[in-house]
Amino acid sequence: MTKAILPPFYYIHLIWYIVASINVNNHTLILSSIKAKRTKKVGITGKYGTRYGASLRKTVKKMEITQHSKYTCTFCGKDAVKRTAVGIWKCKGCKKVLAGGAYTVSTTAAATVRSTVRRLRELAEI
Repeated sequence: MTKAILPPFYYIHLIWYIVASINVNNHTLILSSIKAKRTKKVGITGKYGTRYGASLRKTVKKMEITQHSKYTCTFCGKDAVKRTAVGIWKCKGCKKVLAGGAYTVSTTAAATVRSTVRRLRELAEI
């Protein structure tokens, strides 16, 4: 009885699978060291490739990271405020809708206005 000889690419694939995965409690865990590292510096702006220039992509990266991140809700305290449209932010925890900046929930101008209003209110009470 002779063994069937399989093509070489079959064995390479089999060896890679054995090296790349570990079976623990009937769950296959893929080793993170074998996964490909996608970007080193560009991050979310990797989709633009080499277009538009490095400075513009760096600025856009900062804006896109801030607009896609979750923020803490001032009403319920959960980290669940997400951007729904330009200047409109919604908390997934308490379902409140907030008006804010285009890329962040609270802008520096809004913080200045809040502190000025608070200071004027305290002066009026005294």
